[in-house]
Amino acid sequence: MFPNSVQETQKALEAHRYIADKGLSVAVFLALKLGRPLLLEGEPGVGKTEIVKVLAEVLSTRLIRLQCYEGLDISSAVYEWDYARQMMQIRLLEASGERDQEKVRHEVFSQEFLLKRPLLQALESTNGKAPVLLIDELDRADEEFEAFLLEFLSDWQITVPEVGTLKAQQPPVVVITSNRTREIHDALKRRCMYYWIDYPSFEKEYRIVQEKVPGVPEKLAQQAVAFIQALRQQDLYKAPGVAETLDWASSLLALGQTELSLEVIEETLGVLLKYQDDVVKAKQQAHDLLARAQMSSVL
Repeated sequence: MFPNSVQETQKALEAHRYIADKGLSVAVFLALKLGRPLLLEGEPGVGKTEIVKVLAEVLSTRLIRLQCYEGLDISSAVYEWDYARQMMQIRLLEASGERDQEKVRHEVFSQEFLLKRPLLQALESTNGKAPVLLIDELDRADEEFEAFLLEFLSDWQITVPEVGTLKAQQPPVVVITSNRTREIHDALKRRCMYYWIDYPSFEKEYRIVQEKVPGVPEKLAQQAVAFIQALRQQDLYKAPGVAETLDWASSLLALGQTELSLEVIEETLGVLLKYQDDVVKAKQQAHDLLARAQMSSVL
């Protein structure tokens, strides 16, 4: 059942351990209320995919995920035929003496032999509930796939030439994510509710760490978040996201740390940063960043 207000939406997300600010809660509520796809953009690791998983839990429905990549085609995203089983069925029909080609064609090109991929699966409801469809990292897919997606989002139907048009009885809840490695076409954006998920504030990120990494000492959590907040202000190729914050907090906890030290920072930078040039820059700035983090935790 959909939440009845923005406040209910925000509380429902938090009940499933996702800390959402008011703006994101408004975007989610309106997308659900108006039956519009939701387009979430932001840097990798800020929680775009996670909120879709949580949304499926809130709505008590299944999550269908389409991971986009360069070269994504219809057979991977929509459907393809089970050719091996079709050939076997043709042989069985021939062995039984069936010679009517139209009947054979109708038999082997039935839905029994149709392999449904994420977009086609999303048209099917389960127990009267439409699924949540996550189209993840659309910016990685080719523009031709985007054009196909426009038709799908407009009519909630897919035409399979051999079978006919398959239409959703209940439109799925659709969330599209993008890391903005390229711009999504305006025509698709117009069909969606839009929200940009930014890096969280210190207060929000600290709450996320407390929620997601139970048992982490308060002082350590404050210092770790303050350090990462300062680290993101440096000229890095890839700044750490919230996912890296949680990984780092878990790592520090596993190492038995109660507060940050220069030594443990240098030893664990590989948890936060995935490019050697960034690691080198961070090591050069580590002393100053640690001092700022320690000062922030005192304040």
